[in-house]
Amino acid sequence: MPKFAPRMSRIVGSATLRMNNLAAQKRATGADVVSFTVGEPDFDTPEPIKEGAIKALRAGRTKYTPTSGIPELRKAIADVAAREQGIPCTAKNVLVAPAKQSLFYAFQALVGQGDEVLIPDPAWVSYDPMVRWAHGTPIPVPLEAATGFRMTPEAVAKAITPRTRVVVLNSPANPTGGANTPDDVKGILSLAIEHDLWVISDEIYRHLQYDGKPLSPASLPGGFERTWTIDGPSKSYAMTGWRMGWIIAPESCIEAADRLQSQSLSNATSFAQDGVVTALTGPQDSVAAMKAEFLARRDLMVAGLRALPGVTCPTPAGAFYAFPHFDAKQWGGLDDTALAMALLDKANVATTPGSAFGARGTGHLRLSYACSRERIAEGLKRMAAFQGAL
Repeated sequence: MPKFAPRMSRIVGSATLRMNNLAAQKRATGADVVSFTVGEPDFDTPEPIKEGAIKALRAGRTKYTPTSGIPELRKAIADVAAREQGIPCTAKNVLVAPAKQSLFYAFQALVGQGDEVLIPDPAWVSYDPMVRWAHGTPIPVPLEAATGFRMTPEAVAKAITPRTRVVVLNSPANPTGGANTPDDVKGILSLAIEHDLWVISDEIYRHLQYDGKPLSPASLPGGFERTWTIDGPSKSYAMTGWRMGWIIAPESCIEAADRLQSQSLSNATSFAQDGVVTALTGPQDSVAAMKAEFLARRDLMVAGLRALPGVTCPTPAGAFYAFPHFDAKQWGGLDDTALAMALLDKANVATTPGSAFGARGTGHLRLSYACSRERIAEGLKRMAAFQGAL
C-alpha cells in the first residue's frame, strides 16, 4: 500500500473530540452519559441570527463571496473591534474565515522551518500541531495554577531565544479558564516589540471574562502592526456549527491570508456571513444572558469539584472550563488519561485528560461547564460515587 506523506506524522487527532466521540458511542448503546468534553454552549443560536441567515438563503445569497468576506460583515467586525477592543482597524484589516482556519492561516503565513513559537502550557490542543505542520517548533511557556494559569511576561522572557518568531496569547484561555491581566499583555507586547516578534492573540472567549475587561494587544501602541487577532461568534453567540470567525491584522497580513484562503476554503459560507452581520449589529442581550448563566455554572462546578477528595481547582477567570488537579493517591492511582477513561466507563462521565493540553496538564482533567446546571450536578454526583467506590 502506498505510504502517507511524511508531514502526516506531525498531526495528531484532537483528544477532546476523541473523548466526545467515545461518549457518543456509549450513548448509542443507551447509556446516559454526562459530557464535560467539548467547548460548545448548550444554548440555541438566538432566533434573530438564524433569521438573518434564513433571509439571506431566501434572497438567493448562496453563491461565492469575495475571498475575504462580504463587505458588510468585514465592516461590522471592524466597527465592533474598534469600539469594544480599541483595535485601530477598518474593513480592509479583516478576513472572514472559521476561527480555527484563521489560526491555521496565521501559522502558515508566519512560521517557517526551525522557527520557534511560544505557546502556553497547558494550551488548546490545536496550537502545537498547527505549529508543527508549518515546520515550526512549539516552545511551551509554563503556566502556574497558583497564578491563575496566567501567561506572564517573566515566563515568556525566559522562553525567548534567537529562533523565536511568534508568541501566542489566549485569554481567557482554553483549557484552564485563565485570563491575563492588562499588565501581562503590556509586558508580553513589550517583549515582542523588543525582540521583533509576531503576536497571535486568540480572543475567541473575550466575551466570557468574568472579572475585569480583556485587553487586546493590537489596541496598544506598537501592537497593531505585529498582531493577528483571532475572534469569532462560536462561543459568544452559540454558533459553533456555523464555522465562522475572522482575522484582524495589518493589510499585508490580510493579503497573505487572502491568498491562503483563495487556494483552500475559497470563502466562508455565504449565508452564514449574513447571520453573523445580524449577530454583531443586533441586540446583544443574549450575550449577557449566556455569560451570566456560565458564571453560575462555573461556581457550581468549582464548588462541586473542591468538595471531592484529593481535588484542587482554581477558580476560572473566564471561558467555560475548569481545570482541576486530581491527587492520584486518592483516585485509585490513576493518571489523568486512565482516570478520564475510568470515569467514562464506570461513571458515565466524559472528561478530557489534562495531559492532552501539554506536559503541565498532567494530573488534571478539563471539564467544560457549557451544559445545564442539572447535568453539572449529576456529573459531580457520579464522580463522587466513583471516588467513594475506589
